[in-house]
Amino acid sequence: MPTNSDIEILERKICYQGFFSLERLRLRHALFQGGWTPPLVREVLIRGLAVAVLPYDPVRDEVVLIEQFRSGALVAGENAWMIEIVAGIAHEGEDPQEVAARETMEETGLQVAGLEPVARFMPSPGGSSEVVQVYVARVDADGAGGYHGVEDEGEDIRVFRLTAEKAFAMLDDGRIDTAITLVGLQWLARNRDALRTRWR
Repeated sequence: MPTNSDIEILERKICYQGFFSLERLRLRHALFQGGWTPPLVREVLIRGLAVAVLPYDPVRDEVVLIEQFRSGALVAGENAWMIEIVAGIAHEGEDPQEVAARETMEETGLQVAGLEPVARFMPSPGGSSEVVQVYVARVDADGAGGYHGVEDEGEDIRVFRLTAEKAFAMLDDGRIDTAITLVGLQWLARNRDALRTRWR
């Protein structure tokens, strides 16, 4: 099985630096059948660790979801207002669980009473360095709703709660179409009973 020692980076250059960074790599790597590729050029969108949180109330058996504008969906020709779970970027050296609590408060106004790790994965490794850590957060969903977000960051977030079963129905009929939200809700669908037992 190849490892990163089977890669030779010939050149790397930052092509753009803004809210995101774009890096261009010139490299070659070992081939499965032996030998090496010719020099290849690959652009990578530089992202850090993203932390995503599905707020879940095990007593009410309700999840809290958010809806907000997404420019990537607009450019792709999709509906730009997307239903999602909470998510944010970790600052360098920041503990993912601290990010989870902070982002949940900023985006929903809810306090996190416990966290269950769900998955750590790369949503688009062909062109992005982003790694996502997903949690389910124990919350009291009573009163969840309204509009939240950090004004200085241009966030305009609608918060709503619904039963877990209704959220799973949204998975089935295609209304959930973001990868991180799919991962969180699919995990909850498979593990809800065990999680409610642990959190009661």
